[in-house]
Amino acid sequence: MTTMNVVNIDPTRGSDDIPEENSAHVGIRVILADSQAIYRVGMKKVFALEDDIRVVAQVETLTNLYASLQRYPTDVVVLEGQLIAGTIDAIPELIRQHPEAKLIVQVSEADEANTVELYRRGVRGVVPRSISPDLLIKCVRKIAEGETWIDNQSISWVIEAYRAQATTLTDPRVQPKLSKKELAIISCITRGMRNKEIAYQIGTTEQVIKNYLRKVYDKLGVSDRLELALYCLHHELLKKYLADEAPTPSRTEPLQPLRAKM
Repeated sequence: MTTMNVVNIDPTRGSDDIPEENSAHVGIRVILADSQAIYRVGMKKVFALEDDIRVVAQVETLTNLYASLQRYPTDVVVLEGQLIAGTIDAIPELIRQHPEAKLIVQVSEADEANTVELYRRGVRGVVPRSISPDLLIKCVRKIAEGETWIDNQSISWVIEAYRAQATTLTDPRVQPKLSKKELAIISCITRGMRNKEIAYQIGTTEQVIKNYLRKVYDKLGVSDRLELALYCLHHELLKKYLADEAPTPSRTEPLQPLRAKM
């Protein structure tokens, strides 16, 4: 890895939320999120040489990153992969709260499953910790412009992952198994019901419905309610369930349309 000069940080101040001086030309605003001070300081020195890139804050924890994103308008976050280890929902939550901040994740080693999952959850770039300063600068600029930074190896991994997923979704022998309650919730979703209405109809809480939906999304490989509805339509997922659940019509009472309970 290229040697970088290190500058001293006031130990009484800490490493998080260190703002840069104001500038008439804002340029690309970057937050450095890394548990190791040497990486934060090194990247700051690299970016300080560029007129169009400005580090607005440095943080050493995920909690501090959320706080800094609230305080400083940000275009790009350079995020150490270790900071989100074991927190599978960290990336989607960051994107949900701050969609304007594009994420670059630095990893110690290239890992197929982890790389594919990071791109799937919305990361714009996955780069090694040993990336050269020139490439890191180029990466930040490209991603700030709205592009995705991905190398040839990662492209192959992502393509293979989507091919495998497509095979799984179209092979009836390996269709994901869903419980009756999951199918009931999916049925409500396809009718446009909100979580509160679904919870009332099924007899549970909104949080339980949210938990079930996360499991359903993971099982089916979809990311939101629209993709779930399209998946159900394409694969006729509810056809058998609705047939099994449909009540036998009475000769004296006409069938009533199914309505959401309010």
